[in-house]
Amino acid sequence: MEIRDAINSRRTIRIYKTKPVDDKTLETVLDAGRLAPSWGNSQTWRWVIVRDEKTRLAIAEQAPRVGNRSTQALKTAPVIIVACAELNNAGVRDGQPLTDKGGYWYMFDAALALENMVLTAHSLGLGTVFVGGMDAKKVETIINVPSGYAVVILMVLGYPDEQPEARPRKELSELVFHEKFGNK
Repeated sequence: MEIRDAINSRRTIRIYKTKPVDDKTLETVLDAGRLAPSWGNSQTWRWVIVRDEKTRLAIAEQAPRVGNRSTQALKTAPVIIVACAELNNAGVRDGQPLTDKGGYWYMFDAALALENMVLTAHSLGLGTVFVGGMDAKKVETIINVPSGYAVVILMVLGYPDEQPEARPRKELSELVFHEKFGNK
């Protein structure tokens, strides 16, 4: 699948088949994340792969939004990738933030890696959904995240059992300005 085709046809998937994701396919997805750019090549991302049903259910309990189909996907999809990141590395030197974004560059780096993973997963016939509404500290305890690292987001991964329609997107004319904000 060409990259533009993957971008155009990717959808958020919230309903999954129980079919397992084999190790080789999962490794292909993870390797795409490994190849993403990061601040100063810091590569602060770390991924915890959760396949065990008991652990998946424990993690799902930390994302308690009632009626959120994404939360339900945590319970039913065969894989949860818990995206973690090393703190105080990306965008930081000698313990001090190098920009006004503070020490949050690990979030941008994690997002770049995850987008590579999402598009690769889609190209392999897999679906994904992100779950950010959770008690990250409790998830960190469940999967034994050490000090100096933090859970960034949960990415559900599996074979889609739905084919959602594309949701509307704003036109470029609403998003792009020239030379100054607001200048069309």
